[in-house]
Amino acid sequence: MKKEILRFSEVMLIYHTVRDETVAIKGLSFSVDEGEFVAIIGPSGCGKTTLLSLAAGLLKPSAGTVTSRGSFGYMLQKDHLFPWRTIEKNLFLPLEVKRQNTPENRSRAKELAVKYGLGDFLGSYPSQLSGGMRQRAALIRTLATDPDVLLLDEPFSALDYQTRLNVTEDVSRIIRSENKTALLITHDISEAISLADRVLVLSPRPARVAHEHTLDFGETNPLKRRERPNFSGWFELLWKELNT
Repeated sequence: MKKEILRFSEVMLIYHTVRDETVAIKGLSFSVDEGEFVAIIGPSGCGKTTLLSLAAGLLKPSAGTVTSRGSFGYMLQKDHLFPWRTIEKNLFLPLEVKRQNTPENRSRAKELAVKYGLGDFLGSYPSQLSGGMRQRAALIRTLATDPDVLLLDEPFSALDYQTRLNVTEDVSRIIRSENKTALLITHDISEAISLADRVLVLSPRPARVAHEHTLDFGETNPLKRRERPNFSGWFELLWKELNT
């Protein structure tokens, strides 16, 4: 039986300004199990990225609770690789920041790079890599500290469509091969369907979980999912839920 690794319980978040306050999230409840890939979609401005900040402990809820077990890795919309550092040195960056820059951890990061096709590029600089390879390097950098949960904040949005499809497949393969739990924020319905075990649909602000779906593909390959007959049915349902 899988164990729960993250839970939001009746979470509320209020932003205060000098003149007024904004309720960004209210009554938000859901959980994520170990090894699960959960995608969250919702209307623009409903607080999707705020939710990741709450999960990581960067923000504290105004009410309710966020409980978690284990550590978090955060992957952003852009790769944010330092252009003056080689790919190898970029992979070591989180180890340096967290004071985990041991020979064992450096060796593990390099092994991940080799395992997922970046072994020949460790001495290269980010400008010498394609956008897809840079994003793959960003994911391996996130994995370098061996986090229990990956928080993915629209990590493919800066890529063109063809590259996005390829990188989506890469990222899915790496996350599932490493048996990581993932929480993905995306505005792309097709992306959510192709990647996730479960999709949560948020309401307009203040955000809460309006709908929740367990996907029934029996297949984790994103490109193969897109070819399945039921893919369009899931798209139409989620589109309707987002726009009603």
